[in-house]
Amino acid sequence: MAAKEDSRQEAKEPKEPGGKPEAKGPKEGKQPKAPKEAKGPKEPKEPKEAKGPEEPKEARPKEVLPEPRLRKIYRETVVPAMMKKFGYRNVMQVPRLEKVVLNMGLGEAARDIKLLDAAERELALIAGQKVVPTRAKRAISTFKIRQGMPVGCFVTLRGRHMYDFLDRLVNVAIPRVRDFRGLPAKSFDGRGNHSMGIREHLIFTELDYNKVSTVRGMNIITVTTAKTDEEARELLRLLGFPFREA
Repeated sequence: MAAKEDSRQEAKEPKEPGGKPEAKGPKEGKQPKAPKEAKGPKEPKEPKEAKGPEEPKEARPKEVLPEPRLRKIYRETVVPAMMKKFGYRNVMQVPRLEKVVLNMGLGEAARDIKLLDAAERELALIAGQKVVPTRAKRAISTFKIRQGMPVGCFVTLRGRHMYDFLDRLVNVAIPRVRDFRGLPAKSFDGRGNHSMGIREHLIFTELDYNKVSTVRGMNIITVTTAKTDEEARELLRLLGFPFREA
C-alpha cells in the first residue's frame, strides 16, 4: 500500500509556489490577434441641400355633368310663372321638388323570396339606384305574415336622379299607358304632396319584356315644399304633369 501511494505522488506535477498553475501558451497553428488601430476623429458630414418647394401636381379636371333638362325648365320657366301668379316676393318662396319615392308592394314575397329579388332588380333598373326592401312591422296570421318578413321594396330619389326620373315619367312612360285620360287633379294629401299609381310597370322602357316574369304595379309619391295643394298642382302642371281638366 505504501508503494502505491508513493507512485501516485510522483505522477503528480509539482505546483509553483503560491498555488497557481502555469499559464498556458498559445495553441499551435493560431497567430495572436493584432491590436486594433486607434480611429481618428470623425469627419463632419456635409449638410444636406435644402429642398425647394415641390411643384404642385396637376389637378385632374372634374367631369362636369350637364344640368338636367327638367331642372333647367324649373329655373327658367316655372319660377317666373309661379312668382307672377302667386305674388312671391323672393325666389326662395317658390315651391320646389324635394324628393320622389317609388314603392312596390309584394304580398306574395312572403311565400317565394325569388319574387322579391326580381322586383328589386326591376325597380333598380327603373330608378337607377339601389333599392331598399320593406319588412312587416307586425305579424298577421290571416295573411300568413310574420314580423320581419319582406313584403315589398322602395327607393327614394333626390337631386339629379329625381329630375331625370320625372322627365322620363312625364315624357316617355305616361304616354305609353293604355287609354290614358290624364292624371286626377285631386290626388294630393292637403300638404302639397302628390301620389299616383301605375298598374303595369312595363311602361318604362328600361325593362326588357323577355326578362320580366310578372307584371307588377307601383306607387309614385312626389314630395314638394308647397304649403297648399293649389301651389303644388300648379308647380307639377308647369313641369309637364298631364292633369285632367276640371
